[in-house]
Amino acid sequence: MKPLSLLIEILIILGVIIKNIEAEKHSKKQTERNATTQVSANELKQFLSHILERRKLIKVIYQRENALGKKKIQRKLRIKGIQNKDLSKRNKNHLRKQAKKNFTDEGDQLFKTGIKILQQSKNQKQKAEAYVFFAKAADMGNLKAMEKMADALLFGNFGMQNITAAIQLYESLAKEGSYKAQNALGFLSSYGIGMEYNQAKALIYYTFGSAGGSMMSQMILGYRYLSGINVLQNCEVALNHYKKVADYIVDKLEKSEGIPVEKVRLTERPENLSSNNEILDWDIYQYYKFLAERGDVQIQVSLGQLHLIGRKGLDQDYYGNAIGLHGLGLLYFYGKGVPVNYAEALKYFQKAAEKGWPNAQFQLGFMYYSGSGVWKDYKLAFKYFYLASQSGQPLAIYYLAKMYATGRGVLRSCRTAVELYKGVCELGHWAEKFLTAYFAYKDGDIDSSLVQYALLAEMGYEVAQSNSAFILESKKAKILEKEKMYPMALLLWNRAAIQGNAFARVKIGDYHYYGYGTKKDYQTAATHYSIAADKYHSAQAMFNLAYMYEHGLGITKDIHLARRLYDMAAQTSPDAHIPVFFALVKLETVHLLRDILFFNQFTMRWKWMKLDNTLGPYWDLFVIGLIVAVLIFLLRNRYG
Repeated sequence: MKPLSLLIEILIILGVIIKNIEAEKHSKKQTERNATTQVSANELKQFLSHILERRKLIKVIYQRENALGKKKIQRKLRIKGIQNKDLSKRNKNHLRKQAKKNFTDEGDQLFKTGIKILQQSKNQKQKAEAYVFFAKAADMGNLKAMEKMADALLFGNFGMQNITAAIQLYESLAKEGSYKAQNALGFLSSYGIGMEYNQAKALIYYTFGSAGGSMMSQMILGYRYLSGINVLQNCEVALNHYKKVADYIVDKLEKSEGIPVEKVRLTERPENLSSNNEILDWDIYQYYKFLAERGDVQIQVSLGQLHLIGRKGLDQDYYGNAIGLHGLGLLYFYGKGVPVNYAEALKYFQKAAEKGWPNAQFQLGFMYYSGSGVWKDYKLAFKYFYLASQSGQPLAIYYLAKMYATGRGVLRSCRTAVELYKGVCELGHWAEKFLTAYFAYKDGDIDSSLVQYALLAEMGYEVAQSNSAFILESKKAKILEKEKMYPMALLLWNRAAIQGNAFARVKIGDYHYYGYGTKKDYQTAATHYSIAADKYHSAQAMFNLAYMYEHGLGITKDIHLARRLYDMAAQTSPDAHIPVFFALVKLETVHLLRDILFFNQFTMRWKWMKLDNTLGPYWDLFVIGLIVAVLIFLLRNRYG
């Protein structure tokens, strides 16, 4: 098979990117980013089409040559028999195989070099250099490199987003058995991005992807079966999918702990992300402590050793520091520099656990769960796993999920097990896209941001579902038709609301109230506002519901309940004080005027005559002004 050489053009693109980065080395980051995007999308599209057509042609020629070759061989076998094969042709075949192997080996080496550069990269220039190697490797038929380049086209790495080209490349890769390509095509089908919106097709792609080994596909299927999205809701099937991913994640966590990724909500519009740059200025002990606190087992052992022998300017400290105590426990548990001694390990873990250190609590739970140096005791194991899980200790959450899944030491609960496994799965490396998606949004690259958030949303991340819906309803994205944006946003708000997002629940009410992405339905809107108000104590939902009760929209008119809900909204949130004040002024004024109009005709006629004589023909405006002034005075005193 002739390798997919889409990558010659991408090599050119990346070369331009590197030159731009070098030329603008001392300029602002935004300028640097803009410089990387000066690529003709049409030119890339034309080139990719040419490459893919060439690949199809080569494949047809190759198939024809194979067919002709087989016919010739069959003819010769019939005439001469197997023993009379031509030796020179054997030698030619051997040389061809050897050349192909050398070609493949060179591609593999280029890909490995690219990965090494990418892992060590600290800036955009180095990352671009890594993709030069990926492009060369992909041109030599390396499937993993092709996957990297397809992802770059899909997610808009270095400003070269081209959904059409990415789809063509993924389709080609899928035919080669790439499970990553299967997952990507499933994702694109599920949103209708660059492809026909087809949930049935998406499910097939995800099924093939999970069978091939895609952890993302496994997670997506787990979420779909948990929530009943285009499949029959089935907790046991969801459990099976989530467990596979959680096993994979825990294996990674036990080897090396990554810094948790901050999941920024676009609806809250934070000005700055928290940064880990400050660790660069810490002394060595503080840096060790930082690493230990994030769960790095090897660093915890090292910190325990520092306290044990009094190095790095530290006094010998056997008992004062929870992290150090835990580190000492690990020394004895694993036999690092001392003989393995479970009794000593247990003692230090207990001391650290008493100080509230979650990793020590987990370690105690594990000792009782596995029977390491103690009798197995699932009740105690559950106790310590639960304590550690309250601080977010991922391994503790994993073992709790395991206990609920098997009914070991606790009453079996599939739903609880799935929810716990889901929490572990969301610690996967794919969560790093929260950062790249957020920075793409901040830089104005809306399409790149949306694609990344949408993929995470498909995997079941509630924050990503909210962020994707937020971007879609702004109608700034260009990768979906405008008429599809509100319906898709409503779908995502609904998924986020099911996972407990109060703001999303209010949004669903808004969409039904105004008819965004669906027909107007005041009754359904009131239902969602009621859920948000009763379950989540949302001030916005209370205010909206009060307004609907005031005007009888979708529900029976009830002025008294409207007043009560307005009051509750003001009590729930300080931000609601001003809108509630004006809403109540309007409500009370209208209510009083209606009471006045319902007086009997004689009384009203007498009052009008009396007031006309005393205050003149415009007495009614005077009364309204007086009422409003009194209400303002009373309400200001009440809320002041």
